[in-house]
Amino acid sequence: MDVILELLKAVLFGIVEGITEWLPISSTGHMILLDQLVKLQVSPEFYEMFQVVIQLGAILAVVLLFFHKLNPFSPKKSPKARNQTWQLWFKVVVAVIPSAVLGLLLDDWMEAHLYNYVVVAIALIVYGVAFLYLEQGNGRIAPRIKSVHAIDYKTALLIGAFQCLSLIPGTSRSGSTILGAILLGVGRSAGAEFSFFLAIPTMVGASGLKLVKFLVSGVSVTGVEIGVLLIGCLVSFLVSFLVIKALMDYVRSHSFRVFGIYRIALGIVVLIYFLFTLI
Repeated sequence: MDVILELLKAVLFGIVEGITEWLPISSTGHMILLDQLVKLQVSPEFYEMFQVVIQLGAILAVVLLFFHKLNPFSPKKSPKARNQTWQLWFKVVVAVIPSAVLGLLLDDWMEAHLYNYVVVAIALIVYGVAFLYLEQGNGRIAPRIKSVHAIDYKTALLIGAFQCLSLIPGTSRSGSTILGAILLGVGRSAGAEFSFFLAIPTMVGASGLKLVKFLVSGVSVTGVEIGVLLIGCLVSFLVSFLVIKALMDYVRSHSFRVFGIYRIALGIVVLIYFLFTLI
């Protein structure tokens, strides 16, 4: 019975990861908050690895959904289209450099000092206000870049710089990159697509780093923990597949205002909840 309960918890974590990884509402923030309410009966070392490696399921959904667009070897593409695909990958690599460098340098420090409900709540509220402010003015400004292939290297690097903000839990990786793209004149749809592509090397790298650290630590892993990881990844993949398709349809005709409102409301609820919990 205990095993079944832990696997059901893994399903819940997978659902939350699959939904929040792609919406600009912070997956890390939601995972930290969920951990406060639903505790997995696993070792601290395993959970530290689990909350990052579970993202691999979400990444697989991006690869599957955009496989043709991301595949430079497709025989169905013309030489020009294959060159565009290679250029897109080079831009993604350039964009990932800033967060990769800072992530390697600050990963342990961030986890020790910033992974708590206060930081999450403040980040949710601050970026919620930023989304509302941005969308208020953005409706009057036509984006200068409407296609993901039209993003140049300078813009890609600057979007990557915005991704560094997501190292703070509660900020949202997709939120910071999409928000940055909009500020740089990229359309919402193109910005969202580039954010998804940028997630592939970013999250594979972060997951690989956490997995290697866990393996070299020598901490033993139980059969239940392996089951939790596999089910969490599978569920996050299935949910991500649906969420990404829905989000791409949504951004073509809607603003991100609703996500700004959600972030502010959630941040306030989190502060109130934990304030009363500590009294």
